[in-house]
Amino acid sequence: MTTAPHLLNEDRPDFERVLTTAIRTVLDDWQDGESPLNGEQLRTRALAAGDEISAVVAQEYDTYCALRARTRDDARESARARENRAFGYAAMGVAEGAGSGAGLLAVMAVLTPLLAGAAAVIFLLIGYLLGAISPEPGIAHPLRTVGWFFALVTGAAVVLGGIGLLLTALRDSSAAIHDTPDAMPADVAAARDAWRDALLTRAMLPFLTTALTRTPTPTPPSPPATQLPHLGYSRPDFTSPHPPERDPHAHG
Repeated sequence: MTTAPHLLNEDRPDFERVLTTAIRTVLDDWQDGESPLNGEQLRTRALAAGDEISAVVAQEYDTYCALRARTRDDARESARARENRAFGYAAMGVAEGAGSGAGLLAVMAVLTPLLAGAAAVIFLLIGYLLGAISPEPGIAHPLRTVGWFFALVTGAAVVLGGIGLLLTALRDSSAAIHDTPDAMPADVAAARDAWRDALLTRAMLPFLTTALTRTPTPTPPSPPATQLPHLGYSRPDFTSPHPPERDPHAHG
């Protein structure tokens, strides 16, 4: 396991950063010599107990998530309302906060491709149909010329409209890039900080401290005892044979 499963995916980087701070703190504060667990071992244990650690500060985390979700919902509703107003203003020829000139431009931007395209189709169709008649009427060529003119107007209007959409998309994407956690509303940022502080002080540090104190510090093995050679003379382990017993009845 490499992540805390209780958390949302977007909050796991915060969990990892708090865990890194907690590991550094407990290892710096360890006063009993060498720590029985290194940083990677502590991280593995903490991530494996992600649910247990997160449950300690579940109230702060739920508050943070609720505020963030409500803020995002409000932002979506506001964006949807602005899009609906913009569409209505363009359809009615009225620009938000602008005069009749801007409204006329909005109407032209919407209607020009439609009207020019329809005119191009009509004039080209009639011009080429008349051109199929022999002899060709004199009006056939002017009709085709007008049709191609409207076709060019339609193409230019479509290109300009595409450029406008591209610029709008770039502007929206730039705004989305700047929508970082540092730019979140004050109440959401405060809830996030409260959750991270509680996660560090009330959950991470106690868990890691307990993991260190319950793990015995390994002692280095003692070197094997070596038997020193005995110096000097020692009596051999064998005895000389006994002299033969003399027969008491023997005469010397």
